Amino acid sequence: MTSSDALGAATAHLLVGRERDLDQVSGMFGQHTSGALLLSGEPGVGKSALLDAVARAATENGIRVLRAAGAEFEADVGYSALNQILLPLHGILDRLETPSRQAMRIALGFGAGPLPDRLVVCNAALALLRSAAEDAPVFLIVDDLPWVDRASAAVFGFLARRLSGTRIRFLAASRTGVSSFFDGTGLPAYELPALEADAAARLVDLRFPDLAHPVRRRLLDAAQGNPLALLELPDALRADQRRAREVLPAVLPLGARLQSVFASRVRSLPAGTRTLLLLATLDGTGDLGVLSAAARETHGDADLRDLDPAEQDGLVHVTDSPRRLVFRHPLIMSAVVAAATSSARRLAHRALAQVLADKPERRAWHLGEATLQPDEEVALLLERTARRILERGDAVTAIAALTRAADLSPLASDRARRLSEAAYVGAEAIGALRSASELLEDASRADPGHNASLSSANAAVQLVLNSDGDLTTAHRLLVGAIEEGSHGYDAEDPALIDALYFLLLLCNYGAREELWVPYYAAMARLQPTAPRLLMVAARTWGDPAHADAATLRELDEIIDSTTKETDPARVVRVGTAAIYPDRLAAVREAAWHQVRQGRDGGPVRRHIGALLHLCLDDYHRGKWTEVLELSEEGLMLCERSGYSVCTWFSQYTKGLVTASQGDTATAHALADAMTNWAAPRGIREAVHCALHVHALADIADGDFDAAFGRITAISPAGSFPPYVAHASWVFFELVEAAVRTDRRAQAVAHVRALRETTNVAELSPRLALMAAGAEALVAEDDAEAARLFAGALATPDADRWPFALARVRLAQGERLRRSRALSESKAPLTAALEAFQQLGSVAWAERARKELRAAGRVVAEPDGGAASALTSQEREIAELAATGLTNKQIAERLFISHRTVGAHLYQIYPKLGIASRVALRDALHPPDAR
Repeated sequence: MTSSDALGAATAHLLVGRERDLDQVSGMFGQHTSGALLLSGEPGVGKSALLDAVARAATENGIRVLRAAGAEFEADVGYSALNQILLPLHGILDRLETPSRQAMRIALGFGAGPLPDRLVVCNAALALLRSAAEDAPVFLIVDDLPWVDRASAAVFGFLARRLSGTRIRFLAASRTGVSSFFDGTGLPAYELPALEADAAARLVDLRFPDLAHPVRRRLLDAAQGNPLALLELPDALRADQRRAREVLPAVLPLGARLQSVFASRVRSLPAGTRTLLLLATLDGTGDLGVLSAAARETHGDADLRDLDPAEQDGLVHVTDSPRRLVFRHPLIMSAVVAAATSSARRLAHRALAQVLADKPERRAWHLGEATLQPDEEVALLLERTARRILERGDAVTAIAALTRAADLSPLASDRARRLSEAAYVGAEAIGALRSASELLEDASRADPGHNASLSSANAAVQLVLNSDGDLTTAHRLLVGAIEEGSHGYDAEDPALIDALYFLLLLCNYGAREELWVPYYAAMARLQPTAPRLLMVAARTWGDPAHADAATLRELDEIIDSTTKETDPARVVRVGTAAIYPDRLAAVREAAWHQVRQGRDGGPVRRHIGALLHLCLDDYHRGKWTEVLELSEEGLMLCERSGYSVCTWFSQYTKGLVTASQGDTATAHALADAMTNWAAPRGIREAVHCALHVHALADIADGDFDAAFGRITAISPAGSFPPYVAHASWVFFELVEAAVRTDRRAQAVAHVRALRETTNVAELSPRLALMAAGAEALVAEDDAEAARLFAGALATPDADRWPFALARVRLAQGERLRRSRALSESKAPLTAALEAFQQLGSVAWAERARKELRAAGRVVAEPDGGAASALTSQEREIAELAATGLTNKQIAERLFISHRTVGAHLYQIYPKLGIASRVALRDALHPPDAR
């Protein structure tokens, strides 16, 4: 390895994203180079960091490093930089001949006498360095070259041109475009670029791993690959800003070092130029027409020619098509704001508001920033702006507009109302529960009589549900606020409609008929009429077993009108109404849009809700790997945001998959966690979902008696209680468990109730398939059972629901085999086995396998070829996990997320017939095969 290669290898791990740049710099150590390199770059681009890395690597490789750095206060002191760099060689000055030694001692300040001729000093310095290089290679590194004194700069220039063929190398750095006394004409140069996008992202992730995604993206955009900015901008933000719970300022604040780098150039500009730059920064569009008009508002004789000094200094330029003012770097805008006084900023905001009369949203923001005293007109503009912003899904910015509107509200009641609405948005959309609580306290202080308002109640209910409060308390609080409100039951009142949607949620969570009485009473009083979705969702989500055909047609019409919906709240509300009637496939695209928006910083609550909808649809469609991955995302979101009330969503969907695969220990643990949290709070819907998971796990274990007990705790045999929504999804488990435990009368009663008292079979093809399968299970006559099974399996689109279809086929095969129709049983049993194997459903696959053997068919044992059932990626993940690597380590090796690794492992375990990673090694490489 050459010295150049050694330096490159040693520095590669020291800096993020600088491998190519280090190769360029280390190339100067080759045998046939001049031995000198001039490094330049923008302020903060990382020149000093690169010099430090190269110096450390050179030292580690046995190279003697001599360093100097220009300093403004020493720029007039002759040979001050030369003194810095050669001081470590003071001990070998005696090796020089007397004239050279004397010249060096005087130049470096170690001796007295007339100042020697500069050429003598140059030759003496070269001789001293060559002498030192006889002991070890020497590396001269000079930083901040523009501040190096004239005499030292001349010596450095002399040395840099005479290093070829020596063991001496020279590296100097300076800012791009800044002049110095150093003459670099003809010397090799390298311009250090900004970090590439992926490297900039990696640097931010390493130093600030907890930045919210939208904040991270904003910082990356502002820094444009400048390492100093990437490292300092996050520190200038408050904790809630870094977590995306508080809106970021329009112009990001600069830290002290960034201010010293960028603000000094702005402050040196003429006052008129600074005013135009401030207007351009606060406007943010670069529109020259707006800039010119706003400039005239501030100074009647203002002229765009005042921009000339900034253009000449390279801070801005004007594009040709379209004609726009563009800042060379976003941080210059931050420097412009930092250099302006608060009064100058308010004046600029007011001028912009005057010329943006036809842009109400932008005008409202500028007026909000320009106004100091309470002003209801401006407050009202900001409140209206907040509503428009909220419809686009930007809850954080909406909260900022509402709180500013509250600050400018002359009346205490208006201030309290706007603070309460901000609190509700914070609690409902982004999980800012602590700040929501603080906003509610501020509202109460502003107007103590405001506590019963709908916005206050909505926010308070969120706080109750996400703490140790119970559902009954939350329900009573919200009903009281609705009944005592001054809204007049106006169906156009957004706070009232939000409260009713919240009441709908509480009623569903409670799963008790009496909770619905005040809901329907309020709906009946709405004028002119209740919103259609509120009525439909109460039936399809609250009591789906009894939803009639007209309601389902209304739901389909609502879903059809939602395909291009952008309001996150409505998208999730429509999806919620679609859960039990299995219409989630129709809202998948809208749900994915919410997830992508959430990942980019959109409303957390809507993100979590959309994940639930995707997971439920994926579970029924057999896309179980995606269920596990999205469930993990949901659990992580709930933990980070504080939405404990939503944690059971993801526990439920993960529990469905693990139970269905046969990982019953995990399934029972998840269900226990759901019950332990939900039962004390009276959230019976979550308890019912937990019982569903328990029952599936019991059936997977062959414990049908336990499964019967779980399901009848949701829905007693022979009964579908009103407003127990989950009863419409667990009837097949109840009937199957009853049949398998000789409770035929209960099974028959439940099928009769299903047929005569509900509309479950009309909700969806999947439920029609399961309902027909349940009828076949209780048929006494084998011929009748065969007819019913055939009818079930002929359900249109039955193959869209692979697990449900395979379970009905398994039941059909079991019935045929038990009735001695052995030949006829093999086809449905084989189809069921193949489907279960494809899904990774180990327990059900084993049931099918046993039935096939009993029918006389030879079926291969799963252990012999289990590993071969894995996909190539599953095999790779399994092999790595078997070596003891963690999910995170595997993810880093395969360039995938750790959640994806976990999801794959949950698919791998049942395919291999194991329950945990400790058994992976033996499953992949059985001891008798080793």
